[in-house]
Amino acid sequence: MQRAEDLRQQILQMVMDYHAEAFPPVKFVWGETPVPVSGRVFDRSDLLYLVDAALDFWLTAGRFSDDFERELARFLGVRSAILCNSGSSANLLAVSALTSPRLGERRLRPDDEVITVAAGFPTTVNPIIQNRLTPVFVDIELGTYNVDVRCLEEAVTPRTRAIMIAHTLGNPFELDAVLDFVKRHRLWFIEDNCDALGSTYQGRLTGTWGDLATVSFYPAHHITMGEGGCVLTNTPLLKTVVESFRDWGRDCWCDPGKANTCGKRFDWQLGDLPYGYDHKYIFSHIGYNLKLTDLQAAVGVAQLAKLPHFIEIRKRNWTLLFEGLQPFGEFFVLPQPTPGSDPSWFGFPITVRPEVRFTRNELIRHLEEHKIATRLLFAGNLLHQPAYQGVKMRAVGPLTNTDVVMNQSFWVGVYPGLTEPMVEYIVETVAAFVQKLAGSLVR
Repeated sequence: MQRAEDLRQQILQMVMDYHAEAFPPVKFVWGETPVPVSGRVFDRSDLLYLVDAALDFWLTAGRFSDDFERELARFLGVRSAILCNSGSSANLLAVSALTSPRLGERRLRPDDEVITVAAGFPTTVNPIIQNRLTPVFVDIELGTYNVDVRCLEEAVTPRTRAIMIAHTLGNPFELDAVLDFVKRHRLWFIEDNCDALGSTYQGRLTGTWGDLATVSFYPAHHITMGEGGCVLTNTPLLKTVVESFRDWGRDCWCDPGKANTCGKRFDWQLGDLPYGYDHKYIFSHIGYNLKLTDLQAAVGVAQLAKLPHFIEIRKRNWTLLFEGLQPFGEFFVLPQPTPGSDPSWFGFPITVRPEVRFTRNELIRHLEEHKIATRLLFAGNLLHQPAYQGVKMRAVGPLTNTDVVMNQSFWVGVYPGLTEPMVEYIVETVAAFVQKLAGSLVR
């Protein structure tokens, strides 16, 4: 074993040498180097952790998964962090968990209504539909791009049982107003925190306010595992139910490679099964296999140590963009942090005002031609997307601002891979476009 350990250390030293040679710093050249909206940001520690996990050849969740769940829960101040294979899966697990018979009369049932918004990413809404629940869409505010809390009361019916909303591009929605609404109507609250890891509202981290919350570790997000996600909760029963849905729907809660954690593996009597049926093969939910591997978790452990630094760079880049584009406020709706919040920004949203002579598409085409990547605000208005035609749903009012986002809004990156010269280049490229048309901008 000593020989194996010596070889392991040699391999890891070679990994550090390899990283230095394979991933040298890239100099930014104005107008030539691409400026992405997002991407992985890593150093040699990420590669070391990944290879270290690979040498264990423990391919399912293991020691790194345990470390990550513990450290993320500690960072956020929540009781439980439950890893899965994506943020989208985390959303599916969170909604599915609320359908569990173990929740008694509070369980969600088919045709129950869940309040959400249409201006967002599809996988915030898809689990509602996939669980045969009815999404109820309310409008958003321009500037914050978050739920308009004034619309919530109008959305309530006797079938309303839950609310599930995301913090748009890292900007927290009005959590105090939403939480008050939830308590008054005795609703479940799922907080989609996939774009907002590290954001705070009234000094408290997002992802800690809901009955359940979700996080994504896709490369576009605040830290990455490549693929990966997490469900957060302070409720032990919900933790157990989420893990059951994640792990095939089984009733057993043993970790991978373990057995008889309950101490009565062959002494259970559940459903119509014979007494003593192996608890490892008793299924209490119609679940999935949404686990991740320890290789992914190992990268997450390395990334988590860099999270505070990543958050600061995101905030810096957002501020530089805001200050640089403020002189052009007559042409654009610039983003505004929700009052009382300190966002860990995912992106910098821009809305082209409808009265100016250029269009959003003309501006983003100009940016893309200059190698500055752009993205629309996800689905724009989900009700107009082809996948949702004919789906049972309900909209509260005309969703006016949601349609503005669909037609006029886009965003550029603030992620830690962007340097100050890159951000300056974005500002100057937008400025050049506007100034070129300055003589005939207003219709």
